[in-house]
Amino acid sequence: MRYQSSDTAKKISKIGLGTWQFGSKEWGYGQEYADSVARAIVRRALELGVTLFDTAEIYGFGRSERILGRALGDDLPGIFLATKILPVMPVAPVVEQRAVASAERLGTRTLDLYQVHAPNPAVRDTTIMRGMRALQRVGLVGEVGVSNYSLRRWQAAEEALGTRVLSNQVRYNLVDRRPERDLLPYAEQRNRIVMAYSPLAQGLLSGRYHEGSLPANRVRASNPLFLPENLERAAGLIAALQAIADAHQATPAQIALAWVIRHPSVVAIPGASSVEQLERNVAAAEIDLTDEEYQALRTASDRFTPVTGLNAYRKVVRSRLRPRLVG
Repeated sequence: MRYQSSDTAKKISKIGLGTWQFGSKEWGYGQEYADSVARAIVRRALELGVTLFDTAEIYGFGRSERILGRALGDDLPGIFLATKILPVMPVAPVVEQRAVASAERLGTRTLDLYQVHAPNPAVRDTTIMRGMRALQRVGLVGEVGVSNYSLRRWQAAEEALGTRVLSNQVRYNLVDRRPERDLLPYAEQRNRIVMAYSPLAQGLLSGRYHEGSLPANRVRASNPLFLPENLERAAGLIAALQAIADAHQATPAQIALAWVIRHPSVVAIPGASSVEQLERNVAAAEIDLTDEEYQALRTASDRFTPVTGLNAYRKVVRSRLRPRLVG
């Protein structure tokens, strides 16, 4: 495993484990996954040197935190544990109460990284960061992070906190490269971290899906990327991933992950539906892409123009209703 270059108290693995699917019904993994498979994934991740584990209070309405905490058990002190608060009512006392609740569900005395899950559009970060400062003073929170923040709002959050906001968790992959505009340069300049969620574009970059093999679970079925038209348009990008994967005796998904974490300020938190998938994800940290391979993937990414916007979402709705109408 490779680790992020940072001055944090604990090492942060370049490949972490995202746990949205732990206890969350929308992924459709079922009770056996929540009861046993999730624990096996976490235990194997620890064996492979993964230190970064990310969850949130909203995932499964607390179930993800409970499942992850039980699975980590006595190994909690050695890992970099991250969770998130949904800022519905982001006043300082509520922030403090919610952090305590998350820590109790996780079975820990310290949240290594406590993140604001999304910017509140109606409330500035002044009040929420007041709560974060109090949590840091008492030692319940180590580092503060944000998620889905623009650069300007990330900087405003740091100003409100009065110290660094270590990380910004955003969508970043070969399909969505918007963080390259300003978030990645800022993170590199200021020794901050961009935590890439959905680094495989919810599995699109694995090459598993095509018109004859569409995703079944609600999360992917609601994503316009998986419309047959977009899957067809993605063929060139998938072919580029496959060609480089063949050269490294790897999979397209592993190459997509290796591409994301090649940037010095980026760590990735892919999920895993099985121990085997986790092992493949972790192995991607050892793949060294050449400059030519890295650029070839950027070029293939530039050529992929998915159907987006209102028309795409209308097609998604129609595709989800069609089986009901036929039945």
